[in-house]
Amino acid sequence: MEYSLISGGVTAAEGFTASGVHCGIRKNKSKKDLALIYSDTLCNAAAVYTTNLVKSAPIRVCQKHLANGKAQAVIVNSGNANTCNADGDQKALRMCELVAEQMNIQAEDVLVGSTGVIGQPLPIEPIEEAAAALAGALSREGGTDAAEAILTTDTYKKEVAVSFQLDGKTVKLGGIAKGSGMIHPNMATMLGFITTDAAICSDMLQKAVSGVAQDSFNMVSVDGDTSTNDTLAVLASGKAGNREITEEDENYQVFYGALLLVCRELSKRLAADGEGATKLLICKVQGAKTVEDARGIAKSIICSSLVKAAMFGSDANWGRVLCAIGYSGCQVDIDKVQVEFQSQKGSVLVCENGAGVEFSEEKAKEILLEKEITIAVTLGDGEGVAEAYGCDLTYDYVKINGDYRT
Repeated sequence: MEYSLISGGVTAAEGFTASGVHCGIRKNKSKKDLALIYSDTLCNAAAVYTTNLVKSAPIRVCQKHLANGKAQAVIVNSGNANTCNADGDQKALRMCELVAEQMNIQAEDVLVGSTGVIGQPLPIEPIEEAAAALAGALSREGGTDAAEAILTTDTYKKEVAVSFQLDGKTVKLGGIAKGSGMIHPNMATMLGFITTDAAICSDMLQKAVSGVAQDSFNMVSVDGDTSTNDTLAVLASGKAGNREITEEDENYQVFYGALLLVCRELSKRLAADGEGATKLLICKVQGAKTVEDARGIAKSIICSSLVKAAMFGSDANWGRVLCAIGYSGCQVDIDKVQVEFQSQKGSVLVCENGAGVEFSEEKAKEILLEKEITIAVTLGDGEGVAEAYGCDLTYDYVKINGDYRT
């Protein structure tokens, strides 16, 4: 199936508008801090959330509101995570009520998200005062404003959209995401919102979202910390006019492929924009005994602080890669492992059959100085493949997080 990248992000699909404004949660008035995504019709919807036992108030509210598999809007604030607050649920619900009042819909059909500092009460007054302006700013061009309004320490917006065919109908699917630090999903502060005009029932949408998350956002790690607020939500308006997807047929596979493509592209952008990062790291594993082993090995390498530091220094220290494979907990015949470092400058084989091989340090340095590095690991144990996404570990990561709260 051919998927075409298009513009529009979260408003690419038919029926969706969005907006983003500065309401005052963040002190910097030049930064938007409140976003709204709205569908002009009730959507089938699904979501996955953090595995952290400490969950934000917005997640608890979303779980209740999505019990029927329906949603029509999403409101998100940045600058405050609304987590570990005694009045958190009350304020998250109030945010939903504000959208319901402005758009004349049910509060139960509104999802809510928050991101920012944990443990500080969320000021609701700025959101109440900005609700009318937020609703009034909704437009088909507003997706980029929404993408900006959900950012915290991110340095740029993350938007992706694709178009594809189902039953001869053009279907669009796009999304926005944020996340720069505290990123180690099992679903990290990672927020992602996807919209589509595909017709797909809630059960199949939930199945697709849960599956795609395993091979996209859950394969990202910036710093090993799983956030309290991670949410990936998908709304489907059905306006493309295809036959509703109600089973795992060919149309489901096409839809799944589009969702996976968008989520993987967003995942790479999250990883590349990790706090203090200078490089995107992609670890590709093939030949594992199982897909689960491939995922585990790829994630172990991407999470290794020693590997990340070596990549920051453009040092082809392949022994650190083998070390990470060895403690991954996955079944591997180390004597069959092959490792290559790759970038736009070429590739260099550094390990074969579990042992080092002669290579040019100068060539390796040239390859590793690039902004996107692939660590390619080939095993000889089976057919399992996986990709993980991360970034280098730099001095700036410590600087950013040393005084993040103050």
